[in-house]
Amino acid sequence: MEAKKGAGSKGSGKADWALNHIQKLYRVETQLKEENAATRYTQRQEKSLPLLNQLETWLTKSAQQVLPKTKLGEAIQYCLNQWHKLIRYTLDGHLVIDNNRAERAIKPFVIGRKNWLFSQTATGANASAILYSIIETAKANDLNVFEYVMDCLEQLSKPETNIDQLLPWQFTKR
Repeated sequence: MEAKKGAGSKGSGKADWALNHIQKLYRVETQLKEENAATRYTQRQEKSLPLLNQLETWLTKSAQQVLPKTKLGEAIQYCLNQWHKLIRYTLDGHLVIDNNRAERAIKPFVIGRKNWLFSQTATGANASAILYSIIETAKANDLNVFEYVMDCLEQLSKPETNIDQLLPWQFTKR
């Protein structure tokens, strides 16, 4: 849902209410960041579900008051259509409120997708995909990507190398 605060349109007061309400949900998550999954689950049931119920009521009411073809109307309808996905995080303390981490992880693919159009062969495109996977997995495991790739290339030149030990989640610098 993309809504701009204070956009100056008739519905901006409505958008501001929704954005402020969503910020409350994120504040709850900030407070729970260091807690274990069981505590997060319990606190979400106590704090987040009432906020989500208020938001759903507001969305349902607003859907009848806002023209459906406006940006706000489309955003409200989209949110209602995705409601079961939106509240899923409250069912398990291991889940997070959004998919921002996944979005950041795939950003290089999104940016690079036009470059892939210039892969001359399927083999070249496959090699690019493998390299992106290695790089992103190294990043996810907090490795210095350049040092990791250079060390892997050095280790792969040795015949006795155990490739499993070069996997980013098992990697130890030699």
